[in-house]
Amino acid sequence: MAKVVMYSTTVCPYCQMAERLLRSRGVDAIEKILIDREPGKREEMMERTGRRTVPQIYVGETHVGGFDDLSALDKQGGLQPLLAA
Repeated sequence: MAKVVMYSTTVCPYCQMAERLLRSRGVDAIEKILIDREPGKREEMMERTGRRTVPQIYVGETHVGGFDDLSALDKQGGLQPLLAA
């Protein structure tokens, strides 16, 4: 299964929904980068993604985007193949 990295905060409801969706698709490990606890990580996230909001999710080397993007990808049937790669 592909590595999943999620930029997140400790209080973000969309981050929690993204984590639930990923776990329901068989993801055991999510590397969470907490931008509210680690100085400089917000800037790193913004440089990597061009976005300011959390969550920002990577599956392998692919930037999926936020929760809405993740959910849409799942509904289109694209999440499972990406996770399996």
